[in-house]
Amino acid sequence: MGVAERLTKILIADDDPMVRTTVAKILEMFGHQVIPVNGGREAVRLVDDSFDVVLLDINMPDMDGFATIQKLNGKGHEIPVLFLTGAGSMDYAIKAINLGAYDFITKPIEDLDIFNVKIRRAIEKRMYVLQERRYKAALEDDIRQKAQQLEEQNKLLRSYSHSLENATIQLMASLQNAMEEKDYYTVGHTLRVTEYAMMLGMAMGLNNQDLVVLRRAAQFHDIGKLVIDLSCIQKPGKLSEDEWELIKKHPTVGANIIKPLGFMEREQFIIRHHHERMDGTGYPDGLYGEDLDDLTKIIIVVDSYDAMTSRRNYRRNMSMQEAVEELKRCSGTQFDTRVVDIFTRNIVDYTPEHNLHTDDFIQILN
Repeated sequence: MGVAERLTKILIADDDPMVRTTVAKILEMFGHQVIPVNGGREAVRLVDDSFDVVLLDINMPDMDGFATIQKLNGKGHEIPVLFLTGAGSMDYAIKAINLGAYDFITKPIEDLDIFNVKIRRAIEKRMYVLQERRYKAALEDDIRQKAQQLEEQNKLLRSYSHSLENATIQLMASLQNAMEEKDYYTVGHTLRVTEYAMMLGMAMGLNNQDLVVLRRAAQFHDIGKLVIDLSCIQKPGKLSEDEWELIKKHPTVGANIIKPLGFMEREQFIIRHHHERMDGTGYPDGLYGEDLDDLTKIIIVVDSYDAMTSRRNYRRNMSMQEAVEELKRCSGTQFDTRVVDIFTRNIVDYTPEHNLHTDDFIQILN
Protein backbone atom coordinates (compact mmCIF):
# COMPACT_ATOMS: atom_id res chain seq x y z
CA MET A 1 0.00 0.00 0.00
CA GLY A 2 1.49 3.41 -1.00
CA VAL A 3 1.78 6.50 1.19
CA ALA A 4 -1.26 8.14 -0.46
CA GLU A 5 -3.44 5.07 0.19
CA ARG A 6 -2.91 4.82 3.97
CA LEU A 7 -3.28 6.96 7.05
CA THR A 8 -0.29 9.20 7.58
CA LYS A 9 1.59 8.17 10.69
CA ILE A 10 2.72 10.84 13.12
CA LEU A 11 4.71 10.50 16.34
CA ILE A 12 4.40 13.09 19.07
CA ALA A 13 6.90 13.23 21.95
CA ASP A 14 6.00 15.43 24.94
CA ASP A 15 6.42 14.86 28.65
CA ASP A 16 3.14 16.68 29.42
CA PRO A 17 0.28 14.13 29.20
CA MET A 18 -2.33 16.81 28.61
CA VAL A 19 -0.41 18.26 25.65
CA ARG A 20 0.16 14.79 24.19
CA THR A 21 -3.52 13.89 24.47
CA THR A 22 -4.78 17.19 23.08
CA VAL A 23 -2.42 17.28 20.09
CA ALA A 24 -3.08 13.61 19.37
CA LYS A 25 -6.88 14.18 19.28
CA ILE A 26 -6.46 17.15 16.94
CA LEU A 27 -4.27 15.10 14.57
CA GLU A 28 -6.69 12.17 14.65
CA MET A 29 -9.50 14.60 13.88
CA PHE A 30 -7.58 15.57 10.73
CA GLY A 31 -7.38 11.89 9.75
CA HIS A 32 -3.89 10.92 10.89
CA GLN A 33 -2.66 7.92 12.85
CA VAL A 34 -0.91 9.16 15.99
CA ILE A 35 1.68 7.47 18.21
CA PRO A 36 2.18 9.47 21.44
CA VAL A 37 5.27 8.98 23.63
CA ASN A 38 6.39 10.73 26.82
CA GLY A 39 10.01 11.50 25.92
CA GLY A 40 12.86 11.65 23.44
CA ARG A 41 14.36 8.24 24.21
CA GLU A 42 11.06 6.49 23.49
CA ALA A 43 10.72 8.50 20.28
CA VAL A 44 14.18 7.43 19.07
CA ARG A 45 13.39 3.80 19.91
CA LEU A 46 10.07 3.75 18.01
CA VAL A 47 10.70 5.90 14.95
CA ASP A 48 11.30 3.95 11.77
CA ASP A 49 10.70 4.50 8.07
CA SER A 50 6.93 4.01 8.46
CA PHE A 51 6.47 7.43 10.10
CA ASP A 52 5.68 10.52 8.05
CA VAL A 53 6.09 13.33 10.61
CA VAL A 54 7.59 13.70 14.10
CA LEU A 55 6.50 16.34 16.62
CA LEU A 56 8.97 17.04 19.44
CA ASP A 57 8.73 19.09 22.58
CA ILE A 58 11.99 20.94 23.25
CA ASN A 59 12.14 20.71 27.04
CA MET A 60 11.87 17.05 28.02
CA PRO A 61 13.63 15.57 31.09
CA ASP A 62 15.05 12.31 29.74
CA MET A 63 16.27 13.66 26.38
CA ASP A 64 15.45 17.13 25.13
CA GLY A 65 14.16 17.87 21.64
CA PHE A 66 17.58 18.94 20.32
CA ALA A 67 19.29 15.73 21.42
CA THR A 68 16.36 13.72 20.07
CA ILE A 69 16.48 15.26 16.59
CA GLN A 70 20.22 14.60 16.44
CA LYS A 71 19.59 10.94 17.20
CA LEU A 72 16.81 10.80 14.59
CA ASN A 73 19.05 12.43 11.99
CA GLY A 74 21.58 9.67 12.61
CA LYS A 75 19.01 7.00 11.73
CA GLY A 76 18.75 8.40 8.20
CA HIS A 77 14.96 8.18 7.77
CA GLU A 78 14.67 11.81 6.56
CA ILE A 79 11.38 12.33 8.40
CA PRO A 80 10.32 15.99 8.81
CA VAL A 81 10.57 17.09 12.46
CA LEU A 82 8.43 19.91 13.85
CA PHE A 83 9.14 21.39 17.30
CA LEU A 84 6.32 21.96 19.77
CA THR A 85 7.38 24.79 22.02
CA GLY A 86 6.03 27.45 24.21
CA ALA A 87 9.39 29.20 24.26
CA GLY A 88 9.79 31.76 21.54
CA SER A 89 13.53 32.22 21.99
CA MET A 90 15.44 33.16 18.84
CA ASP A 91 18.37 31.06 20.06
CA TYR A 92 16.12 28.02 20.18
CA ALA A 93 14.86 28.70 16.66
CA ILE A 94 18.36 29.06 15.20
CA LYS A 95 19.60 25.93 16.93
CA ALA A 96 16.59 23.93 15.73
CA ILE A 97 17.05 25.10 12.13
CA ASN A 98 20.74 24.22 12.23
CA LEU A 99 19.79 20.74 13.38
CA GLY A 100 17.43 20.31 10.42
CA ALA A 101 14.02 21.07 11.96
CA TYR A 102 11.30 21.45 9.35
CA ASP A 103 9.04 23.91 11.25
CA PHE A 104 7.75 25.13 14.65
CA ILE A 105 4.36 24.84 16.29
CA THR A 106 3.69 26.99 19.33
CA LYS A 107 1.88 25.77 22.41
CA PRO A 108 -0.94 26.05 23.10
CA ILE A 109 -2.33 25.47 19.59
CA GLU A 110 -4.78 28.29 18.92
CA ASP A 111 -5.20 28.30 15.13
CA LEU A 112 -6.10 24.81 13.96
CA ASP A 113 -6.06 25.81 10.29
CA ILE A 114 -2.43 26.96 10.46
CA PHE A 115 -1.58 23.86 12.48
CA ASN A 116 -3.22 21.66 9.82
CA VAL A 117 -1.41 23.48 7.00
CA LYS A 118 1.98 22.96 8.67
CA ILE A 119 1.28 19.27 9.20
CA ARG A 120 0.10 18.83 5.60
CA ARG A 121 3.22 20.57 4.26
CA ALA A 122 5.42 18.33 6.37
CA ILE A 123 3.56 15.27 5.02
CA GLU A 124 4.05 16.53 1.45
CA LYS A 125 7.74 16.92 2.19
CA ARG A 126 7.86 13.32 3.42
CA MET A 127 5.98 12.10 0.34
CA TYR A 128 8.49 13.91 -1.85
CA VAL A 129 11.37 12.24 0.00
CA LEU A 130 9.80 8.79 -0.43
CA GLN A 131 9.04 9.47 -4.09
CA GLU A 132 12.63 10.53 -4.68
CA ARG A 133 13.85 7.36 -2.98
CA ARG A 134 11.65 5.22 -5.19
CA TYR A 135 12.86 7.08 -8.25
CA LYS A 136 16.52 6.60 -7.26
CA ALA A 137 15.92 2.94 -6.48
CA ALA A 138 14.21 2.43 -9.84
CA LEU A 139 17.01 4.34 -11.58
CA GLU A 140 19.68 2.25 -9.85
CA ASP A 141 17.81 -0.93 -10.73
CA ASP A 142 17.54 0.23 -14.34
CA ILE A 143 21.26 1.02 -14.39
CA ARG A 144 22.04 -2.42 -12.99
CA GLN A 145 19.87 -4.05 -15.64
CA LYS A 146 21.46 -1.96 -18.40
CA ALA A 147 24.93 -2.78 -17.06
CA GLN A 148 24.06 -6.48 -17.03
CA GLN A 149 22.69 -6.28 -20.57
CA LEU A 150 25.81 -4.41 -21.68
CA GLU A 151 28.06 -7.03 -20.07
CA GLU A 152 26.13 -9.80 -21.82
CA GLN A 153 26.47 -7.96 -25.13
CA ASN A 154 30.18 -7.46 -24.48
CA LYS A 155 30.54 -11.18 -23.82
CA LEU A 156 28.87 -11.92 -27.16
CA LEU A 157 31.11 -9.39 -28.91
CA ARG A 158 34.21 -10.86 -27.28
CA SER A 159 33.09 -14.34 -28.29
CA TYR A 160 32.42 -13.17 -31.85
CA SER A 161 35.74 -11.35 -31.97
CA HIS A 162 37.56 -14.43 -30.68
CA SER A 163 35.83 -16.61 -33.27
CA LEU A 164 36.68 -14.11 -36.02
CA GLU A 165 40.31 -14.03 -34.92
CA ASN A 166 40.50 -17.82 -34.96
CA ALA A 167 38.85 -18.02 -38.36
CA THR A 168 41.28 -15.43 -39.75
CA ILE A 169 44.28 -17.26 -38.33
CA GLN A 170 43.09 -20.62 -39.66
CA LEU A 171 42.55 -19.16 -43.13
CA MET A 172 45.99 -17.57 -43.17
CA ALA A 173 47.58 -20.76 -41.89
CA SER A 174 45.88 -22.77 -44.64
CA LEU A 175 47.19 -20.38 -47.30
CA GLN A 176 50.69 -20.52 -45.89
CA ASN A 177 50.66 -24.30 -45.65
CA ALA A 178 49.51 -24.51 -49.26
CA MET A 179 52.42 -22.26 -50.25
CA GLU A 180 54.97 -24.37 -48.35
CA GLU A 181 53.72 -27.63 -49.78
CA LYS A 182 54.56 -26.44 -53.28
CA ASP A 183 58.23 -26.27 -52.34
CA TYR A 184 60.07 -29.41 -51.32
CA TYR A 185 62.67 -27.35 -49.50
CA THR A 186 60.30 -25.37 -47.26
CA VAL A 187 57.54 -27.88 -46.52
CA GLY A 188 57.09 -28.22 -42.76
CA HIS A 189 59.27 -25.19 -42.01
CA THR A 190 56.50 -23.19 -40.34
CA LEU A 191 55.38 -26.11 -38.17
CA ARG A 192 58.92 -26.80 -37.02
CA VAL A 193 59.67 -23.14 -36.30
CA THR A 194 56.44 -22.91 -34.31
CA GLU A 195 57.30 -26.00 -32.26
CA TYR A 196 60.86 -24.79 -31.62
CA ALA A 197 59.54 -21.36 -30.62
CA MET A 198 57.00 -22.79 -28.20
CA MET A 199 59.56 -25.13 -26.67
CA LEU A 200 61.98 -22.23 -26.20
CA GLY A 201 59.30 -19.82 -24.97
CA MET A 202 58.22 -22.22 -22.24
CA ALA A 203 61.83 -22.90 -21.30
CA MET A 204 62.28 -19.14 -20.88
CA GLY A 205 59.21 -18.94 -18.63
CA LEU A 206 57.04 -16.76 -20.86
CA ASN A 207 53.49 -16.14 -19.66
CA ASN A 208 50.47 -17.47 -21.57
CA GLN A 209 49.74 -14.18 -23.31
CA ASP A 210 53.29 -13.97 -24.66
CA LEU A 211 53.15 -17.62 -25.72
CA VAL A 212 50.01 -16.94 -27.76
CA VAL A 213 51.72 -14.00 -29.49
CA LEU A 214 54.86 -16.07 -30.05
CA ARG A 215 52.87 -18.93 -31.56
CA ARG A 216 51.07 -16.64 -33.99
CA ALA A 217 54.26 -14.84 -34.97
CA ALA A 218 55.97 -18.18 -35.61
CA GLN A 219 53.05 -19.42 -37.67
CA PHE A 220 53.09 -16.37 -39.93
CA HIS A 221 56.70 -15.20 -39.87
CA ASP A 222 57.09 -16.09 -43.57
CA ILE A 223 53.60 -15.11 -44.73
CA GLY A 224 55.12 -12.36 -46.88
CA LYS A 225 56.33 -15.08 -49.24
CA LEU A 226 52.70 -15.61 -50.28
CA VAL A 227 52.77 -12.56 -52.55
CA ILE A 228 56.39 -12.67 -53.66
CA ASP A 229 57.54 -14.81 -56.58
CA LEU A 230 60.13 -16.99 -54.88
CA SER A 231 60.54 -19.57 -57.63
CA CYS A 232 64.20 -18.62 -57.61
CA ILE A 233 64.60 -20.58 -54.34
CA GLN A 234 64.12 -23.83 -56.23
CA LYS A 235 66.75 -23.19 -58.87
CA PRO A 236 70.16 -24.88 -58.49
CA GLY A 237 73.08 -22.83 -57.28
CA LYS A 238 73.31 -19.65 -55.29
CA LEU A 239 70.94 -16.71 -55.65
CA SER A 240 71.82 -13.62 -57.63
CA GLU A 241 71.93 -10.24 -55.93
CA ASP A 242 68.55 -9.28 -57.41
CA GLU A 243 67.01 -12.56 -56.27
CA TRP A 244 68.40 -12.08 -52.79
CA GLU A 245 67.00 -8.53 -52.60
CA LEU A 246 63.59 -9.91 -53.62
CA ILE A 247 63.66 -12.53 -50.87
CA LYS A 248 64.67 -9.91 -48.29
CA LYS A 249 61.36 -8.11 -48.90
CA HIS A 250 59.24 -10.87 -47.37
CA PRO A 251 59.42 -9.63 -43.72
CA THR A 252 58.15 -6.19 -44.73
CA VAL A 253 55.46 -7.65 -46.98
CA GLY A 254 54.42 -10.06 -44.24
CA ALA A 255 54.12 -7.25 -41.68
CA ASN A 256 51.95 -5.28 -44.14
CA ILE A 257 49.67 -8.29 -44.59
CA ILE A 258 49.23 -8.56 -40.82
CA LYS A 259 48.88 -4.79 -40.26
CA PRO A 260 45.07 -4.54 -40.82
CA LEU A 261 44.54 -7.16 -38.08
CA GLY A 262 44.47 -4.96 -34.99
CA PHE A 263 44.65 -7.94 -32.64
CA MET A 264 48.08 -8.90 -34.04
CA GLU A 265 50.01 -5.67 -33.49
CA ARG A 266 52.81 -7.37 -31.54
CA GLU A 267 52.99 -10.19 -34.09
CA GLN A 268 53.38 -7.59 -36.84
CA PHE A 269 56.55 -6.25 -35.19
CA ILE A 270 58.02 -9.75 -34.81
CA ILE A 271 57.23 -10.73 -38.40
CA ARG A 272 58.84 -7.57 -39.75
CA HIS A 273 62.00 -8.01 -37.72
CA HIS A 274 62.66 -11.75 -37.66
CA HIS A 275 65.74 -11.25 -39.87
CA GLU A 276 67.33 -8.49 -37.78
CA ARG A 277 70.63 -9.09 -35.97
CA MET A 278 71.93 -8.10 -32.55
CA ASP A 279 74.74 -6.07 -34.14
CA GLY A 280 72.35 -4.01 -36.29
CA THR A 281 73.36 -5.49 -39.66
CA GLY A 282 70.10 -7.35 -40.27
CA TYR A 283 67.11 -6.32 -42.38
CA PRO A 284 64.76 -4.60 -43.13
CA ASP A 285 65.42 -1.82 -40.57
CA GLY A 286 68.87 -2.57 -39.19
CA LEU A 287 67.67 -2.70 -35.60
CA TYR A 288 70.05 -3.50 -32.77
CA GLY A 289 69.49 -6.05 -30.04
CA GLU A 290 68.18 -3.52 -27.53
CA ASP A 291 65.47 -2.54 -30.02
CA LEU A 292 64.11 -6.10 -30.18
CA ASP A 293 61.92 -7.86 -27.65
CA ASP A 294 62.46 -11.41 -26.39
CA LEU A 295 59.78 -12.86 -28.68
CA THR A 296 61.50 -11.47 -31.78
CA LYS A 297 64.87 -12.76 -30.56
CA ILE A 298 63.33 -16.21 -30.11
CA ILE A 299 61.99 -16.30 -33.68
CA ILE A 300 65.34 -15.11 -35.04
CA VAL A 301 67.11 -18.04 -33.36
CA VAL A 302 64.64 -20.84 -34.12
CA ASP A 303 64.05 -19.70 -37.72
CA SER A 304 67.79 -19.69 -38.35
CA TYR A 305 68.23 -23.06 -36.68
CA ASP A 306 65.55 -24.68 -38.83
CA ALA A 307 67.01 -23.09 -41.97
CA MET A 308 70.44 -24.50 -41.09
CA THR A 309 69.15 -28.00 -40.38
CA SER A 310 66.80 -28.12 -43.41
CA ARG A 311 67.87 -29.20 -46.88
CA ARG A 312 68.39 -26.48 -49.48
CA ASN A 313 69.04 -26.83 -53.21
CA TYR A 314 72.26 -24.84 -52.98
CA ARG A 315 73.81 -26.46 -49.87
CA ARG A 316 73.61 -29.49 -47.62
CA ASN A 317 71.74 -29.30 -44.34
CA MET A 318 73.70 -29.12 -41.09
CA SER A 319 73.45 -31.67 -38.34
CA MET A 320 71.94 -30.59 -35.03
CA GLN A 321 75.41 -30.36 -33.44
CA GLU A 322 76.77 -28.30 -36.33
CA ALA A 323 73.80 -25.92 -36.14
CA VAL A 324 74.20 -25.58 -32.38
CA GLU A 325 77.88 -24.71 -32.83
CA GLU A 326 76.97 -22.14 -35.47
CA LEU A 327 74.41 -20.53 -33.15
CA LYS A 328 77.01 -20.32 -30.41
CA ARG A 329 79.61 -18.92 -32.80
CA CYS A 330 77.23 -16.14 -33.87
CA SER A 331 75.94 -15.52 -30.35
CA GLY A 332 76.16 -11.84 -29.47
CA THR A 333 76.48 -10.68 -33.07
CA GLN A 334 73.61 -12.28 -34.98
CA PHE A 335 71.75 -13.90 -32.09
CA ASP A 336 70.90 -12.97 -28.52
CA THR A 337 73.32 -14.73 -26.15
CA ARG A 338 70.74 -15.67 -23.50
CA VAL A 339 68.25 -17.01 -26.05
CA VAL A 340 70.95 -19.09 -27.75
CA ASP A 341 72.12 -20.47 -24.41
CA ILE A 342 68.62 -21.62 -23.36
CA PHE A 343 67.79 -22.97 -26.83
CA THR A 344 70.99 -24.98 -27.24
CA ARG A 345 70.60 -26.49 -23.77
CA ASN A 346 67.05 -27.64 -24.58
CA ILE A 347 67.33 -28.62 -28.24
CA VAL A 348 69.67 -31.53 -27.51
CA ASP A 349 66.86 -33.36 -25.71
CA TYR A 350 64.19 -32.32 -28.20
CA THR A 351 62.85 -34.87 -30.67
CA PRO A 352 59.80 -33.73 -32.68
CA GLU A 353 58.18 -37.16 -32.76
CA HIS A 354 58.13 -37.19 -28.93
CA ASN A 355 57.10 -33.55 -28.38
CA LEU A 356 53.98 -31.50 -28.61
CA HIS A 357 52.82 -30.20 -31.96
CA THR A 358 51.21 -26.84 -32.58
CA ASP A 359 47.63 -28.05 -32.01
CA ASP A 360 48.67 -29.37 -28.59
CA PHE A 361 50.16 -26.01 -27.67
CA ILE A 362 46.93 -24.30 -28.75
CA GLN A 363 44.91 -26.58 -26.45
CA ILE A 364 47.27 -25.85 -23.54
CA LEU A 365 47.04 -22.08 -24.03
CA ASN A 366 43.29 -22.02 -24.51
